[in-house]
Amino acid sequence: MTSEAADARHGPSRRGVLGLLAGAAVPAALAGCAGSDAPAGAASSPAPNAPTAPSTGTEAGAATESASASPSPARTGPRPLYIGTYTSAEGGGTGIGVATYDVRSGRITGGGTITGVADPSYLAAHPDGRTLYAVNERTRGGLTAVRLSDRKVLGTRSSGGEAPCHLSVHPGGRWLLNADYGSGSVAVHPVEDSGALGERTDLVVHRSPAPGPGQDGPHAHQIITSPDGGHVLAVDLGTDTVYTYRLDESRGTLTEVSRAGTRPGAGPRHLTFHPGGRYAYLANELDNTVVVCAYDPGSGRLTPGDPQSTGTGAGTNYPAQLVVTPDGSYAYLANRGHDSLTRYAVEADGARLRLLDTVPVGGDFPRQIALSPDGGLLFAALQRSSAVSVFRVEAGSGELRRAGGAFASPVAVCALPL
Repeated sequence: MTSEAADARHGPSRRGVLGLLAGAAVPAALAGCAGSDAPAGAASSPAPNAPTAPSTGTEAGAATESASASPSPARTGPRPLYIGTYTSAEGGGTGIGVATYDVRSGRITGGGTITGVADPSYLAAHPDGRTLYAVNERTRGGLTAVRLSDRKVLGTRSSGGEAPCHLSVHPGGRWLLNADYGSGSVAVHPVEDSGALGERTDLVVHRSPAPGPGQDGPHAHQIITSPDGGHVLAVDLGTDTVYTYRLDESRGTLTEVSRAGTRPGAGPRHLTFHPGGRYAYLANELDNTVVVCAYDPGSGRLTPGDPQSTGTGAGTNYPAQLVVTPDGSYAYLANRGHDSLTRYAVEADGARLRLLDTVPVGGDFPRQIALSPDGGLLFAALQRSSAVSVFRVEAGSGELRRAGGAFASPVAVCALPL
């Protein structure tokens, strides 16, 4: 079945939603058709204050999705870079792209491809660094595990839903979490000693009514664990809601404990925590805003503040993702449409974002961004340019400086530097 046929059966896909809004198709954000449990080889103005964070006696200490702001002397040689793509898209790749990057210069050099992984549009690594996980973003979604030592595909499991677009590994390393955009569901999977995935232990379908135009139903877009490890948060673009769950680490099941609603039609896409663990930043795809949210580690309650500017003006723009430096000083936003990166100063211990500037991203449609583990480099996956651009993060100022030319990679939708 073609992706267009899948769209007709299951409502607007991620490509369909953006196409309706922008008046042009997004080339590869599709939900194709594949079997479940498929075998390997299947195809500057001050910002409004955030709400006050509730007082607590503990502080979060786990790492966030970003890294530190200066290169580590222990990591000066070539480092691996994995690149996600769409294998079923015209001009797409044939699997997970493998490259290396130089920590000091940011220069990327090609390496090869991990084949046997269908539509690996989002990637995540196990905390022990031995296993790579990829979504298979197809109508009957899958999740693939790859052993990095020899790039062997360990197997593929059904995601339990349609068009999985995000996954993350719980900090303890025993559970993998995934979000299914097409079916508006989130799921939990055990991680075996080998790194392979076991049978799914839980599946939760979001059922809140769609609040705005272009939101035909629930569309889970991200699932992450809070920095203190106490809660799992799922961002749903279709219901304008961030759901908070408690994970039973012995059974692998989710229990909802809280919901946080954004304003109708915001379309929340991506949540990133401040390293302090008391605030998080939400990128809203549909209304082109960002929001500072207070977070209570005790209850798991997330409280969104006022929406604020992305710095992209009045033109068409769809915020994609925020990353935060681990020292908590700066945040960066990827803008699709404006094709830029917005830099914010993080103030008041994470409670406030102050817009500083925007810089061109060096290509078309930055779908995803990531900081290197040492925080000295920022990578941007440029979907429509089929490339990855690299920026140096200047110590002290947080300014972004281009680090050489873009690296060609077919329909690049995710860049994961390790």
